[in-house]
Amino acid sequence: MTAAVLTIGTELTRGELVDTNAAWLATELTQLGFDVVEQRTVADDPGAIATAIQQLAARTKVLVATGGLGPTTDDLTVKSAAQAAGVRVERDPAMLEVIRRRYASRGRDLSEGAAAQADRPTGSDALPNAEGTAPGFAFELDGCRCHFLPGVPREMKAMFDAQVLPRIASLGVRESHQIHLRTFGMPESEIGARLDGIEADFEGVTLGYRAHFPEIEVKVLARVEGDAARAEERAREAAAEVRVRLGDLVYGEKDDSFPGAVGDALRRKGAQLAVAESCTGGMIGELLTAVPGSSEYVLLSAVTYANAAKTVILGVPTDVLRAYGAVSSETARAMCEGARRLGACDYAVATTGVAGPGGGSEEKPVGTVWFGLARPEGTVTMRYRFSGDRDQVRTMAAYVALDLVRRASLGLDLDACRAHSRIERRDHPAPSAPPA
Repeated sequence: MTAAVLTIGTELTRGELVDTNAAWLATELTQLGFDVVEQRTVADDPGAIATAIQQLAARTKVLVATGGLGPTTDDLTVKSAAQAAGVRVERDPAMLEVIRRRYASRGRDLSEGAAAQADRPTGSDALPNAEGTAPGFAFELDGCRCHFLPGVPREMKAMFDAQVLPRIASLGVRESHQIHLRTFGMPESEIGARLDGIEADFEGVTLGYRAHFPEIEVKVLARVEGDAARAEERAREAAAEVRVRLGDLVYGEKDDSFPGAVGDALRRKGAQLAVAESCTGGMIGELLTAVPGSSEYVLLSAVTYANAAKTVILGVPTDVLRAYGAVSSETARAMCEGARRLGACDYAVATTGVAGPGGGSEEKPVGTVWFGLARPEGTVTMRYRFSGDRDQVRTMAAYVALDLVRRASLGLDLDACRAHSRIERRDHPAPSAPPA
């Protein structure tokens, strides 16, 4: 059963907005057993939108389109869809009342533009939007079931699950199964080399890779004609082999997040964490605390950007800063041990480095980051050199810091992260101060 995805918006064709809707919808449709034969993006042009709808409907059985249903003058999807179907546009009284009530609940008057969100092609079915003001609609064209949803990802996803999925779930031919394995700590080329031969070993299995900096996702897709259960079994067998070859580089599956995996590791160990940041500027704390329930294991996060803050808050000795500088093993060690004392906790991680684009030197070039990890067994410090721009250096540093915590919590090798080459490691075996 064939399907297509259409995303509408000039902001997409110009590259002003990253189109995440198409990838999400294609994945969902594939999981339902559809063969997604095309993804198309068109600008806010009535003729181009209508033509795209007609062409995609002519060659597929299911079409899901997003965008262009809002209250502004460039929201042209209703008019264009009606043109494609050869019908008029009508206003839905029931949907209009829903929109009116929603605006009133926010203390806002209903403008004509807002009221126009209740318009839909004559003969189409309304698709209520529980997350926003713009409803969607659906109709059949040339034997293709066409569905139109808002472009806001949160609204689109909720409406797909609630409104579209019940309409199309029975149409998919379930003869495939896909497992997503999320990894951190190794470049894509090395992951591909480690997994060489898996497709030959498992009939009907295809591996795909998605680089989403700084992570790599491995997609294990198995197809067995007419046998969804066997496809799932084969995908799981192949995924198990992927896990064996990649080991602890795999931290989770499709819906898992790296900060969430770090939190799970801390929670399972019953451990708590303090964070001391300089070059990452609070990124580690933000990643951790974006996870619901992180207050169970995150005790404090201190952004000590200036040297004076490192001294006053974390107790980094001024003579250490004078002798070795802020970007050094000695300072990273003092930062994490100071944070561990402040938090009276099991672990503390610290970052201090040169994120760029300026500020580097021959001894400490841009991209140099020192990490400190204080733990019951003692403190370890590591120096990495990252490539990329400022955002990439900071992001990679935040992930490596989190990976050190994850590995320490799980009792894994701290040196296994190979996302970038580690330059130096120093172990300080004398135990740092235990929690009070």
